[in-house]
Amino acid sequence: MRKRIFLSPPWVGASERGLVGQAFDSGYVAPCGPMVDAFDRRLGELAGQHAAAVASGTAAIDLLMAELGVGPRTTVVASSLTFIATVGPAVKRGAKVVFVDSDPATGTISIPLLEQALTDVRRPAVVVAADIYGQCCDYDALEEVCARHRVPLVLDAAESVGATYKDRPSGLAGAAAVYSFNGNKIITTSGGGAVLSRDPELVARAKWRAQQAREPVAWYEHREVGYNYRMSNLLAALGCAQLDRLPEIIRRKRRIFDFYCGLFSSSVGSAPQHHSTIAPFPCAAHTRSTRWLSVFLFPSETLRDKAAARLEAANIECRPVWKPLHLQPVFAENRVYGGEVAEDLFRRGLCMPSGAGLTRADFARIAKALVG
Repeated sequence: MRKRIFLSPPWVGASERGLVGQAFDSGYVAPCGPMVDAFDRRLGELAGQHAAAVASGTAAIDLLMAELGVGPRTTVVASSLTFIATVGPAVKRGAKVVFVDSDPATGTISIPLLEQALTDVRRPAVVVAADIYGQCCDYDALEEVCARHRVPLVLDAAESVGATYKDRPSGLAGAAAVYSFNGNKIITTSGGGAVLSRDPELVARAKWRAQQAREPVAWYEHREVGYNYRMSNLLAALGCAQLDRLPEIIRRKRRIFDFYCGLFSSSVGSAPQHHSTIAPFPCAAHTRSTRWLSVFLFPSETLRDKAAARLEAANIECRPVWKPLHLQPVFAENRVYGGEVAEDLFRRGLCMPSGAGLTRADFARIAKALVG
């Protein structure tokens, strides 16, 4: 069988190997070192705010939940169309979670339904809004509604690294944001994430908690329980090399999206569906998406599944859109505002192979699998 084409594998090469080798040779193999400091600085430059690299995007969210006092007596209001890590740390801390549907025009959190939720919910502690598939939420509208209800806003920008909202970098809104550098993200540190905020003291506290909240004395002293959420120097070196390639990765991701648009527009009536009923995942005019994943909506779940089966038969990975969190068995009893839009996107959406390293031969295989 031919080599598998994966959904979104890392695109790495000699530059990454070189910087990781430098970090290894420096002796800073433990989770501290100059590469971590450099990665923090460069992330801050990219995001237009202060940054602290940590072990994962989930760790970054957990640090912010600690910072904002999320616990058993609080409620978190969050996007439903997202990965479970968006709310997992809040659930771990005993908070109640209420979900909000997507806007049909953008696929990101619905501002009117968020307004309704914040009006109804007792003691909301924080809003966690998720950017999705490379595009940003409506940051201005989110900040306005959260400010009116006096609720802090956290942006889960795990999927939008390198994107922009109007003229601002992704994640530059609200009290704080998180990035993710998991293996399938637009850039990777193998596993990793970051806490971001315009408030330098918030970021400093998050970094302190990520280092076990150790007091600055010669012995181990702790006035608060912290966590081992540090990023290692070796992984930070990988991240620095990936940041060098980010502009090229984004260019490639956008070209991949254009490839699928052209493929579907030229395949009317061929197989397994008609272009007139295939559309890209919604994307708002206010955001410049990286197209981290190229996502398309099919006319029905049946036709979506047929396309997925054709790809899998050719040993090509694809994936349905996120299953909304309000449909997940673990959240069966949680309240949701709306839900129909996210459910429809889940039923009809397919994430296409989107790795920055796709070759001409890969594109030909994908085209053959989809249109014959």
